[in-house]
Amino acid sequence: MSPRTPEKFNEIRETTKQKIMEVALELFANEGYYPTSISKIAKKAGISKGLMYNYFESKEDLLKEIIFHGFDNLIGFFDSNHDGVLTKDELLHFIQQSVKMIKEHTVYWRLYFSLIMQAPVLKLFENELWAMMEPFFHTLYQYFENEGYKDPQAEVYFFQALLDGVGLSYVSDPDNYPIDAVKNKIISMYSKKC
Repeated sequence: MSPRTPEKFNEIRETTKQKIMEVALELFANEGYYPTSISKIAKKAGISKGLMYNYFESKEDLLKEIIFHGFDNLIGFFDSNHDGVLTKDELLHFIQQSVKMIKEHTVYWRLYFSLIMQAPVLKLFENELWAMMEPFFHTLYQYFENEGYKDPQAEVYFFQALLDGVGLSYVSDPDNYPIDAVKNKIISMYSKKC
């Protein structure tokens, strides 16, 4: 048997890391952050507890990686050409993609919404989350200001609350919440001039 190449080793490592994150995401979302132990994650992922620490220093680091990975994916759709200036088409695209991500990654968003409601858990990653969100809010503020909204800051908070509300409502009852109809209403609302 020939030794593994560095590329093969990295591929195996990345596959294992993704498996750990998927298992932890499911357990954190369904059983809660505090009741889920590293041992339980390792067992369900089919690896040893000791090996878990080759990938993540702690359960807190694992949680942060899951949360930030999901947010990176979402924010990647915002200001899609990454020029720091949001256009109406980019805003509408972001709304579309946000709803698509909520539908495709319901477990992640269930975890996210449960965590932001738990102050002790939120404290574990709150500063990093706000640092990630600051450019998002700034660009959104500039957009609403340029579009002539009377109170751009209030509009930013309204927009955030609107998308959070849609996400929370959907993950609470995905079989009955009319997310596509709600998405179309939001798109219609932001398609018009203020």
